[in-house]
Amino acid sequence: MTYHPKSDFIATMMERGYLADCTDYQGLDEAMIAGVVPTYIGYDATAKSLHVGHLLNIMMLRWLQKTGHKPITLMGGGTTKVGDPSFRSDERPLLGPEQIDANIAGMKQVFAKYLTYGDGASDALMLNNAEWLDDLNYLDFLRDIGRHFSVNRMLSFESVKSRLDREQSLSFLEFNYMILQAYDFLELNRRYGCLLQMGGSDQWGNIVNGIDLTRRVLDHEIYGLTSPLLTTSDGRKMGKSQGGAIWLNADMLSPYEFWQFWRNTTDADVGRFLKLYTELPVDECDRLGALQGAEINEAKIRLANEITALCHGRDAADAAAATAREVFEKGGIGDDLPTLSLSAAEIEGGISIVQVLIKSGLVKSGKEAKRLIAENGARLDDAPLTDSGLMLDAAALSSPIKLSAGKKRHALVQLAG
Repeated sequence: MTYHPKSDFIATMMERGYLADCTDYQGLDEAMIAGVVPTYIGYDATAKSLHVGHLLNIMMLRWLQKTGHKPITLMGGGTTKVGDPSFRSDERPLLGPEQIDANIAGMKQVFAKYLTYGDGASDALMLNNAEWLDDLNYLDFLRDIGRHFSVNRMLSFESVKSRLDREQSLSFLEFNYMILQAYDFLELNRRYGCLLQMGGSDQWGNIVNGIDLTRRVLDHEIYGLTSPLLTTSDGRKMGKSQGGAIWLNADMLSPYEFWQFWRNTTDADVGRFLKLYTELPVDECDRLGALQGAEINEAKIRLANEITALCHGRDAADAAAATAREVFEKGGIGDDLPTLSLSAAEIEGGISIVQVLIKSGLVKSGKEAKRLIAENGARLDDAPLTDSGLMLDAAALSSPIKLSAGKKRHALVQLAG
């Protein structure tokens, strides 16, 4: 694409690799030059924390605010009751109001690290779509909003089509989700002057629906912008690891484990991730990403430090880097390592090393533990662990032991209390 943006925000999006598509580059660019553009991204409250998969769009909102515009983080207190069917093979489990509220409270902790909330022109707003969705009258909604939607067109959207092509059930409840998301954009425009919705490229159909609806009902011109759906260079979905989701809340994943996730980035992804997930200048990102051999490890440490500092604070990033140095370079036991505390009852009569590996989170199953030991991938206090039948008792745990799976994943095991 050869469009040359005039606004700082779109220039940043293009230069750093955030931009997949836009409904009207020139129109949005001119709106951003003319004044503050309120912009929203929606987040359904399906878990107590956001995860690394959300981080790209959070960074987009941060750059939006840094370039003088107004981010709106829209919590899906209403839409979470329905569930987004986009590119899923099954229906989401439905959550109750208390669980949804608890999840929203957990997610708010992350946004506060990246955005400045307040009453100023470019201060962020935290909104909840339950504000307008909870009290909708169904008949009025059908008459005023539903009549603007073509079922033929909705069936043509990739997110729906892929589900139907696989002959997987799509409930009427889920089918309504895209109408509700379109209605969110309409209400945000009506109530808060919101001009732009951003999201991953899988949200393109939902975003276009909201733009069409707002044009039909209010005759207002609004815009959509999407980011690429990220996979790592080896084809994995961004944010997934062997241990599950990489959460952004410290109480669900320690800052050390978060730091370690980024330290383990594949060489080919370092430059791209520096541009997307840090605020280092583009030239510096390119320089670090081009390093070869052992030097690329220094770039990975810089990547991990910068991202962890944004998410958990500079002190947590420095502590994680220090722990990593101690563990990897000196073979010591770092203070920040994930720790498993076993009670006296749990080790009465002895506990197998396989069970300890599972409980520590280093493996998911006994089968995986035995394979790790058989393949010489497990270590106990930095010595090879070769006996999958090993039993640990209170004497063995009189001082903490260090378990390792491969070279990069470690945990401490100790007696509780």
